[in-house]
Amino acid sequence: MNIKITFLGTGTSQGIPVINSNHPVCLSTDYRDKRLRVSILVEWGDFVYVVDCGPDFRYQMLRANVTSINGVLITHEHADHVAGLDDLRAYSFQLGAVPIYAQKRVLKILANRFDYIFNDTNKYPGAPSVKQLEIKNKPFFIKNLEVIPIEITHGKLKIFGFRFQNIAYLTDVKTISTTEKLKLKNLDVLVINAVRHKPHHSHLNLEEALEIISELKPKKTYLTHLSHYLGFHAEIEKTLPQNVYLAYDELVVEVDG
Repeated sequence: MNIKITFLGTGTSQGIPVINSNHPVCLSTDYRDKRLRVSILVEWGDFVYVVDCGPDFRYQMLRANVTSINGVLITHEHADHVAGLDDLRAYSFQLGAVPIYAQKRVLKILANRFDYIFNDTNKYPGAPSVKQLEIKNKPFFIKNLEVIPIEITHGKLKIFGFRFQNIAYLTDVKTISTTEKLKLKNLDVLVINAVRHKPHHSHLNLEEALEIISELKPKKTYLTHLSHYLGFHAEIEKTLPQNVYLAYDELVVEVDG
């Protein structure tokens, strides 16, 4: 089965350029240094799913010309991953209730934060309709594709990454347990975060990300959730090990299962 991943966004919670910043990377004219908030599109056969639905969701869908989706997988509840849920309305009008896959804690937080969407008795006219689908730390199927959640820690928060056949998408990682690493063997493609050079309290820095990559030994790795503090795309990529790359917005990666 062929799976296509499109990087809708590869930036941190502020994106690049950062508002009101004169940092050289924020002033870069290289299109690869312009990063929306982190998200991917996953496509196989006739199916189209989005992982995370952040504040740039509307523009990401327009830019990638995504005319329909079948659902959304949510890694966790932080704003840069869910603030665009209201813009699901265009797909809801087309599809009906949009399936939202997330762990119980996340669904509860979203129902509170987006009460006018999730609460049918208090629903705002014109708001999108969603179908809540709780996922746990065990494999599940979306259509004909098995999805394996990977439990990772983001600071003290337990969040999910996802494995789709031989592709794994992990963002906002700080640590991964030995048990969860067993789910990440024999990958064709690993996507993992590397926020900057200096240590970060809730994200992998570049050195930590490279250590995990060296341990897991995927065939290829793409680094995402990148801040301007990491440096210029063109310069940093030259320093990376073989088969490790910086992802950038609109990059497409395909893998045959």
